[in-house]
Amino acid sequence: MKLTEQYYLGNDVVAISKSLLGKYLFTCIDGIKTGGYIVETEAYNGVIDRASHAYGNRNTPRTKTMFLQGGIAYVYLCYGIHEMFNIVTSVEGHPQAILIRAVHPTEGIEAMQVRRNMPVVKPTITAGPGSVAKALGISRNINAISLQSDTIWLEDRGLNFTDEQITAGPRIGVAYAKEDALLPYRFYVKGDIYVSKPNK
Repeated sequence: MKLTEQYYLGNDVVAISKSLLGKYLFTCIDGIKTGGYIVETEAYNGVIDRASHAYGNRNTPRTKTMFLQGGIAYVYLCYGIHEMFNIVTSVEGHPQAILIRAVHPTEGIEAMQVRRNMPVVKPTITAGPGSVAKALGISRNINAISLQSDTIWLEDRGLNFTDEQITAGPRIGVAYAKEDALLPYRFYVKGDIYVSKPNK
């Protein structure tokens, strides 16, 4: 059951980010289906969040996707190397997004190994946002694509985690955001081996 478009239109990006834990993320790239359930996310709270690309209403060729209606993919290049997959949430003109940092792989693992050049499956196959995108074949070619598409989508398969199973803490790699870097906007499933490091 695909998550409905309505799911992504809520205004509380932090709550949505937490609720994504346990949801399944799938891609079908070049006819190959890969995916698994999300075990780590980071919320980016739009124009008021110093860690967000859209802070201060920054609308550029890169960030314009964030300003569209929620329920689409926002894929950008980080450090000129890693593709990063985000989910745009909220309504048009309100640029909130959630970075998918880690996935517990369940489907198409052999294809993920090929994409990651990993003969033996290790937790790092889908730990960290760059690894998630590479393993699932996500690139900027699908930037702004609908999450209702058959290329990339999310499903609710009834997997839920309790508050006791989830840790909230500061986001990773956003020291430039000053006090906003300390906000508890990173969520992860305790003890899951696919959660990116640092895992405290």
